[in-house]
Amino acid sequence: MPKRYGVKEKDQVVTHILNLILTGKLRSGDRVDRTEIAHGLGVSRVPIQEALVQLEHDGIVSTRYHRGAFVERFDEATVLEHHELDGLLNGIASARAAANPTPRILGQLDALMRSMRASKDSRSFAEICGEYRRTVNDEYAGPRLHAIIRASHNLIPRMFWTTYQNTRDDILPFYEKETSAIHRRDPDAARAACMGRSQLMAQTMLAELFRRRVFAPPDDCPDHRQWAAT
Repeated sequence: MPKRYGVKEKDQVVTHILNLILTGKLRSGDRVDRTEIAHGLGVSRVPIQEALVQLEHDGIVSTRYHRGAFVERFDEATVLEHHELDGLLNGIASARAAANPTPRILGQLDALMRSMRASKDSRSFAEICGEYRRTVNDEYAGPRLHAIIRASHNLIPRMFWTTYQNTRDDILPFYEKETSAIHRRDPDAARAACMGRSQLMAQTMLAELFRRRVFAPPDDCPDHRQWAAT
């Protein structure tokens, strides 16, 4: 695989390992093959080690002395937990925005909402959503909260949401609710909108992982046949 110029090698390795996990090529308990990654990506061992340190910090892998790095538990509960954390963390910043909205921030969010409504494809919509989150978090999240939010994004792959056809229809109502809550100075409603968005994203991601056979649909779930056939 050729190097991607303009992207840090460590970040390229992180993305590669996450993709292996999200496609089922690496599963819970599997050992991460550093030599295979080095050859495949054309990178040295240094960015691979840096990537594994980050992934261990984020709870994706664990390292064992003299044995290597292994994929941590990755199952339905893990995906739900990552999304729940993402909703809670972004909800903190959004609630702060609702408690103290400034005319500048309200103007920026309103402009982004107009762009969301006018967006015609999933990629542009997802990019605008990312800008909305950055606008809120840059203003209302401190350095520590910023760092934790970034870590929570690891198992919420951006590429999926830029290609998922129903992204706009599914996600837009939650941003409408969040923006309205910030205008009304209603922190609880802003927080709830973030949680609702993350819960829907979790269920959508799980449906895709079931479709890919990364996870086996639970036999006791009434929707498992629908997920498998999606």
